[in-house]
Amino acid sequence: MMSDGYFLGVDVGSASVRAGLYSAQGERLSFATRPISQFHASNARVEQSSAEIWQQVCAVVREAVDSSGISPDAIRSIGFDATCSLVALDAEGNGLSVSPDSPASQDIIMWMDHRAHEETVRINATRDPALCYVGGEVSIEMELPKLLWLQRHHPETWNQAWRFFDLADFLVWKATGQDAASLCTLTCKWNYLAHEAQFSESLLREVGLETLLTKIPDTILDVAECVGKLSPQAAQALGLPEEVVVASGMIDAHAGGVALTGSHPEGTLALISGTSNCHMLASQTEIHTPGVWGPYWSAMLPGYWLTEGGQSAAGALVDWTLREHGASADLFAKAEAAQRHPVALLNDWVAALEQEEKYPTRNLHILADHHGNRSPRSRPDARGSVVGLTLETGERALARLYLATLQAIAYGTRHIMDTLKHHGHTLSRIVICGGATHNRLWLREYADATGCDIHLLAEEDAVTLGAAICGAVASGAWATLTDATREMVKAGDIITRRPETAAFHRQKYEYHRISYRWKTHTGLLTRKSSLY
Repeated sequence: MMSDGYFLGVDVGSASVRAGLYSAQGERLSFATRPISQFHASNARVEQSSAEIWQQVCAVVREAVDSSGISPDAIRSIGFDATCSLVALDAEGNGLSVSPDSPASQDIIMWMDHRAHEETVRINATRDPALCYVGGEVSIEMELPKLLWLQRHHPETWNQAWRFFDLADFLVWKATGQDAASLCTLTCKWNYLAHEAQFSESLLREVGLETLLTKIPDTILDVAECVGKLSPQAAQALGLPEEVVVASGMIDAHAGGVALTGSHPEGTLALISGTSNCHMLASQTEIHTPGVWGPYWSAMLPGYWLTEGGQSAAGALVDWTLREHGASADLFAKAEAAQRHPVALLNDWVAALEQEEKYPTRNLHILADHHGNRSPRSRPDARGSVVGLTLETGERALARLYLATLQAIAYGTRHIMDTLKHHGHTLSRIVICGGATHNRLWLREYADATGCDIHLLAEEDAVTLGAAICGAVASGAWATLTDATREMVKAGDIITRRPETAAFHRQKYEYHRISYRWKTHTGLLTRKSSLY
């Protein structure tokens, strides 16, 4: 069925809000982006403001529509996705502070917040059967540990809370006024058992969260389901007609996964590259993989189990490396003078280094666990390391460290892939979207380090497109996500692996695995880890 009309996708990432307007053929007609704030109270605590985010959502939607030349009356739907961050609201729908020393405007605990270490340990100590559906252990980045932290350390907010929303569900509520949650968010981040259509009462009871179910919506909607239409207040704020249909909310990576895998689910590993990395794999078979989240029933593609791996720091680690090195000031000054992106200039430095040395990182090895290991070791307390430093300084030293960082992140992806294969998954190709797609050097390293060709989409912002696709299905433009993705998603370039580098990367990858075990055996980590 061919559709007409236009479809909006809104993507709320860790540092910015984006809106794209798409045709029924998947052509992007306009795009707008605005920054959003992060409040770092400590190394562990990271918060945001739902009021600021909603304000920026309204701004980017208005800008995208105004710049498209399309009449707002031609827009059929809007889909929202966001990071899996926790929003706290009182009975009037106003924000509640999420730390005793934070203002009420800081009402979001971000996904990357690591305050709830003790609560994570307590939940995992229950060994509740529900934990089998998050790889055996709940992650510190998920919502139950954060909620338990609020109950224990900020009871005022816990007691005053009318609703705790995942951020995507908050946006849907702001847009429609409908008190509903998404199967995607609750299953993947709240330990909801979608295949049983219930929470684990035994898990909530054992950790003292029985009253949580009174603080979240009773209505749980499937992926790409119609929530309703825009409320009058939201329509005015967004500059859209009230007839615009709103889809159920999606986690940002999962919206990207819809675009990347919807027309070819089996065997396709979707790599969503951003501040962190997410690895999404759909299967018709229920496969449990220790240390990897899932399997989640129908949480991304209806009728498929979803397995979700991830790396807690990817783009964030590259940014950190560039900022903290001694040659950083020189890099940023030269990039500004040349009116180039610092990464583009740094890639030139790497190319020059590779003219002199075939493999500049042969003796420089990085373990990229600077913000913990999400998968497959499930160790938020894991730490990064650099082995092989010399007294080298300046451009060459930064270029070498940067290249080794790109490779280390790629080896982390390979480790997740190997673990999935070891436990029975089939992987036939990698499709990638997000920040890394703008960096051909990084794509080259992903292909070489994993031994897989890397497929791109023609649309560079697949996450926003995925949100728009969900909205299109919710509006009835297409009957299924498969139908919609076949029409709206177009294939892009393929980055081909270089077979001549296989032996080098095989050796580097083996060192990558050994370095973690070495830290474990020397006491730098407290719990031993097997290969998988």
